[in-house]
Amino acid sequence: MWTLRHAHRVLDSGRSADCRETLTLCPQPSGTGGPLRIVFAGGPGRYVPGGFHLGSGDVGFTRGSSLNLHEPGAVRALLDAASARGWQPGERRPTEFDGWSLLHEAAAARTRNSGPAGP
Repeated sequence: MWTLRHAHRVLDSGRSADCRETLTLCPQPSGTGGPLRIVFAGGPGRYVPGGFHLGSGDVGFTRGSSLNLHEPGAVRALLDAASARGWQPGERRPTEFDGWSLLHEAAAARTRNSGPAGP
């Protein structure tokens, strides 16, 4: 099971700043391990939805890889990338990854796995 949350600060001008998307994956059945949090914080050369022209769940590099965090295949690719970096589903404590460190690998896997449909 996974959830996706958006968070940001609201400036005095009413604009949002420091936008971030947090993808949280919870091992099932409940209680079998701590959550895995993959955080995408906005910054130079990166985008996260901020309430205007971007779609909900879209994250990426302005000149490169991107994913939609609402798509099951994208979530699976990020889970696989985190597992390749040492995350184990039975870990009892919450674990957090910087999503940007996983994005290129996950997007490449997503591209490989979304080949043409069968006959």
